[in-house]
Amino acid sequence: MRRLYTLLIYCAVPFAFVLVLWRGLRDRSYRQGLRERFGWGGEVVGAPSLWLHAVSLGEMSAAAPLVRALRLNYPQYPLVLTTATPTGRARARSLFGDAVDVRFLPYDTPGSVARFLDRTQPRLAVLMETELWPNLFKECQCRGVPVLLASARLSATSVTRYRRFGGLFRNIFSANSSVAAQTALDAERFIAIGAQSANVHVVGNIKFDMELGSGILAQGRALRNGMGAARSLWIAGSTHAGEEEQVLEAHAELLTDRPDALLLLVPRHPDRFAAVADLLTRRELRFTRRSGGPGPDGGTQVVLADTVGELMALYAAADVAFVGGSLVPIGGHNLLEPAALGLPVLTGPYYSNGKDIATLLLAQGAAWQVSGARELAAALARLLADPHERQRIGAIGQRIVESNRGGVARLLALIEPLLSAPAARL
Repeated sequence: MRRLYTLLIYCAVPFAFVLVLWRGLRDRSYRQGLRERFGWGGEVVGAPSLWLHAVSLGEMSAAAPLVRALRLNYPQYPLVLTTATPTGRARARSLFGDAVDVRFLPYDTPGSVARFLDRTQPRLAVLMETELWPNLFKECQCRGVPVLLASARLSATSVTRYRRFGGLFRNIFSANSSVAAQTALDAERFIAIGAQSANVHVVGNIKFDMELGSGILAQGRALRNGMGAARSLWIAGSTHAGEEEQVLEAHAELLTDRPDALLLLVPRHPDRFAAVADLLTRRELRFTRRSGGPGPDGGTQVVLADTVGELMALYAAADVAFVGGSLVPIGGHNLLEPAALGLPVLTGPYYSNGKDIATLLLAQGAAWQVSGARELAAALARLLADPHERQRIGAIGQRIVESNRGGVARLLALIEPLLSAPAARL
């Protein structure tokens, strides 16, 4: 089965690389690190290294507390961070600068994986959430490199999909593979697709260990003052195609009763900034762009946040937060970011990417679910009219975040014996 998978991967890689080149015509960030996608890159100075993979921007942000803990506890190992997206790469560099080696994860062909491992020589591989690459796991097994799936999650749908491939994913897990699952249910699902039960542990979700940063609240206040401190300000973060239309419809309805309302609109992907600007123009909404031009004035109705890395500061500037990817079937994005800042959180019905977190916040009243533009507008009108209700809801969210911290410490307890064991010959 793995031979067939490898053949299919070899067939798919040219198409994947052409897609990267095509995106590079519009977004220069896709032109960076092209050789790294085939495992080429410089050798890590001072190897063996610790290697952590976070697939995209959201996972990289969630992994930040773990990265800092690894650097603090194991300074003798250079740290390699890999990602699959330019936004994830940019986020890693904005968080850690030159203190870590940031590169793209190679395609899962035997040659690309071998070249990557030759150059980075990891002592341990930590893969965030659900990154199951058969050739990568196999090569790590052959080299004796322990693999740890950190803050791992697996949906019921994914279990069914992996089972369809029979032995390919059942045999991906070996004695050197460990799973640090978010929940007991996630742990059961990983065992169901072949993980060894003795190597599966429940550590919780490290997203609760997020660090706001000492300057985030001050940045938020400065942004708010620049946009009009007295205005009603809400944010739609990490939105997708088909979702901005609903958000703008809700905002238009809100403006009829609250004409001072200002929307911070933050599309998830930079390559969609221009399309969203066109949408705002077609809807004849008065907007400014964060990336340049005049700042918002009293007549501005929308601020298009066409920048990268500002989401937390923008959340901190707002009164209410809607988290995107949830009014369209994407699966939703991180609800904990605005909750940790004490904001009431609104989400659509599609939140499978963080179902446990969403269920917890919804059940305890820290978040509200809306099904479309009309319900979103009604929820916004209610919350923006009642500062005491906003404060009460926001306090619930902050308590939930604080009471669920500790995942990073539990992960470090699993990592310690893996690094204490005799190193395999690489």
